[in-house]
Amino acid sequence: MELLFAIGIGLTFAAGVYLLLRPTSFSVILGLSLITYGVNVLLIMGGRIGQYVPPLTLPGATGLADPLPQALVLTAIVIGFGMTAYLVVLALRAVGDAGTDAVDFETEQDEPEDPDPTTHAMKDRQP
Repeated sequence: MELLFAIGIGLTFAAGVYLLLRPTSFSVILGLSLITYGVNVLLIMGGRIGQYVPPLTLPGATGLADPLPQALVLTAIVIGFGMTAYLVVLALRAVGDAGTDAVDFETEQDEPEDPDPTTHAMKDRQP
């Protein structure tokens, strides 16, 4: 069972990294979400939750699951949801302003500005 979860977590991370490296902003958001889900499952599996391990204290129960990873995952779910909502709004704003979903879009400029103002003066002096 642990091998199945390890393979599933690895595939989730691999898909998240693949989407994170794509050139569109919504793919990046989906990749971050998949990596977040992979971390959440990894934390839950670290809390010794199994078929015969009760997550709550029951009379006569032995080998209880650790409640700290459960609390961490609940907190991570809320933070991940807020981060995803913020990134979606940010991506929608970028698409509205730039007109493209590309992460590395180029802005058009009429003429690039020269940071050194003396180069123009030197061009005027030469015959």
